[in-house]
Amino acid sequence: MAQTPQQRKANDKYAKSEAAKRGKGATTTVRPKQSTKSPVSAGWVVLLAFVIFGGLAFELLRIVPEIWSTIVSMFNRLAF
Repeated sequence: MAQTPQQRKANDKYAKSEAAKRGKGATTTVRPKQSTKSPVSAGWVVLLAFVIFGGLAFELLRIVPEIWSTIVSMFNRLAF
C-alpha cells in the first residue's frame, strides 16, 4: 500500500530525528591509506641482486669461451 503525504511527512520527520540522535554517519570519515614498509632495505636488495646476478655474469663469462671453443672444434672436425 502506498504512503499518504501525511505518512511520508511523519516518516521523514522521524528519520531526521533518529539521524540526529546517531550523529554523523560513518560515510563521511575516510581512513588514510596505510603505507607498508618493506622489512628489507633497498641497499640490501641491491647487494643481494649484485651477488646473484654478478656471480651469474662472471660464470657466463667463464663458460661461454669454453662452449665456443667446443663448438668451433666440432665444426672443424666435420668440415675436414
